[in-house]
Amino acid sequence: MNTEKDIERCEYICLHENVIDQVLSHLPEETQLYDLAELFKVFGDTTRIKILYVLFQAEMCVCDIAQLLNMSQSAISHQLRILKQAKLVKSRRDGKTIFYSLSDSHVRTIIDQGFEHIEE
Repeated sequence: MNTEKDIERCEYICLHENVIDQVLSHLPEETQLYDLAELFKVFGDTTRIKILYVLFQAEMCVCDIAQLLNMSQSAISHQLRILKQAKLVKSRRDGKTIFYSLSDSHVRTIIDQGFEHIEE
């Protein structure tokens, strides 16, 4: 349990208003911060990360992803729905089969940056 002593803080109050004003002028809107936090929540599931890694390699259908990850099609479909709602994956229909792929190169960049960060 943290004690009062363990918490890092200023020893006396001295506001640096010029710094505060500068930071406030660059702070995104609350709705943008909320949307960003929601996006990062999507990356908080190992199965979704695995699916994204699979889709780095190739466009695939639910059946193939389920086989590759040794999971049910239902479980994969559920995770793909979340990834699609977050605009991280897109789909296209070819006859009766729906293929999934990454929405754009930003998805790969986000994952690569995260991986680089944990490897430091």
